Amino acid sequence: MSKLLKWLDDHILEYLSFALLIFIPLYPKLPLADLIRGYIVRLRLDDILVAFAFAIWIIWLLRKKVSLKGNPLFVPMAIYIIVGFISSLSAIFITKTVPFQLIHMEKLFLNYGRRIEYFSVFFVFFSSIKSLEQIKKYVYVAAVVLLLVSIYGFGQKYLYWPAFSTMNREFSKGIVLYLTPHARVLSTFGGHYDLAAYLVVVLTLFIPLIFVVKKIWVKFALALISFSGFWLLILTVSRTSFLAYLASITIAFLILATKKSWKWSLIHWIVVIFISLGIMLSFGDLSQRFSHVLKLDAIKNTALSPIKKELPSGKNVAFLDIGSNSDMPPTTVKPGSTPQPGQKPSDVYKEVPLYGTQSGTYAAIPRVYSQNAVSYDLSTGIRLDYTWPHAIAGFEKNPLLGSGYSTLQKSNIETFTEAESTDNDFLRALGETGLLGFLSFFGIIALVCYLGLRDFGKIDNLFYATIVAAISAGIIGLLVNGILIDVFEASKVAYILWIMAAILLATVKLATRQPKTSKT
Repeated sequence: MSKLLKWLDDHILEYLSFALLIFIPLYPKLPLADLIRGYIVRLRLDDILVAFAFAIWIIWLLRKKVSLKGNPLFVPMAIYIIVGFISSLSAIFITKTVPFQLIHMEKLFLNYGRRIEYFSVFFVFFSSIKSLEQIKKYVYVAAVVLLLVSIYGFGQKYLYWPAFSTMNREFSKGIVLYLTPHARVLSTFGGHYDLAAYLVVVLTLFIPLIFVVKKIWVKFALALISFSGFWLLILTVSRTSFLAYLASITIAFLILATKKSWKWSLIHWIVVIFISLGIMLSFGDLSQRFSHVLKLDAIKNTALSPIKKELPSGKNVAFLDIGSNSDMPPTTVKPGSTPQPGQKPSDVYKEVPLYGTQSGTYAAIPRVYSQNAVSYDLSTGIRLDYTWPHAIAGFEKNPLLGSGYSTLQKSNIETFTEAESTDNDFLRALGETGLLGFLSFFGIIALVCYLGLRDFGKIDNLFYATIVAAISAGIIGLLVNGILIDVFEASKVAYILWIMAAILLATVKLATRQPKTSKT
């Protein structure tokens, strides 16, 4: 028994890390209890597991079985935590964007505490890694997890397996959902955008590894898993994440060009991009969403669609309309003015009217969309008209410290919002925590990438060099994703980010000290 306890004492952080690596992506976001009445964020099983692992880490730290010495992110993360706390106090006592009421302060400090919770997995993982072989195990376990996430996503899409969403307050109660034919797949994640952001990171890790591992069966397994994950990315129908994926894959091969050769990197990059774009353009709804943005549907309809005219004889004749935009007659509506009833964004497929009193009677009232929504699409219109201006307004209230966590979507100070979203992580950071919070948070991410690439040339083993290059590129891909999505506040994505950051920095630390060959 004493030997078993000693073994557990020596390895518990490692096995807790494996548990987190498996559990966080695979377990659906099912709630256990409300934390704040009426709020979308609830207590979940992953919160308990993360808290338990972090508590064990703290105990081990006090017992001096692990150390903060050599941990490169302790000071930067501590700085951000301090800035976040000062920003929260500022929101209550200086800008007074958070009322001095229990429910509002609970929500403020809940969102602040979640940032600390996300950071905690970094310390658990970084302290648990003692060897390069252990890193290899983490990577391969993550590959199996991606395969399982993909299988469940396919089950949702094609077999009506249940889905659990946190996209709104009602769904986040754990209601069982089933996807309609054109609904976006979310697999075990709370939303399709969260899933897509996760896929950006893991696909950028596993696709380059296909070309560097030596064993044929490992190549085949990674190729199968990567293809499954890529098809799942297509099923999320996330344009932003697809562009982030293309950017991160490109950056990964650019970094690897310094280790292999430019010719090797260029050839493999072309193969990956050609296959990726070919699949995207040929299957699924993602290509259609891109065509809406680029207005390809309008071009296609104008240039190619035959139009039938009724002739006096009653016969139908099809011909191509050879007119141009200059043939359009004048209009009574001034271009660029408020859109009229009937005009709708390109991504609104079914008109759902509003109901209210009109001319003294209660009736359906046609929706009138903003000019931005009609010119671009509904999601872009919401960003340009509402969420981004609110974030900028929060920044203007206190440029150094922002207006506080969870304050950007309020219509007035007393408003209790059920959920928070800015759809731009950079503006959200500026709005909530100001310049100090923005610089301290994104400074951590910049430091991770810098430390990953600073000693990249010293890593002799190509397998571990690829891990470093790919994770660094995947993190940059998340930054691209963050331009239009709040990825760093999505719990599953945030956990994966800091887990991968720990693997990245541990790989650099170990691979530069003891370069080894690896039969992979």
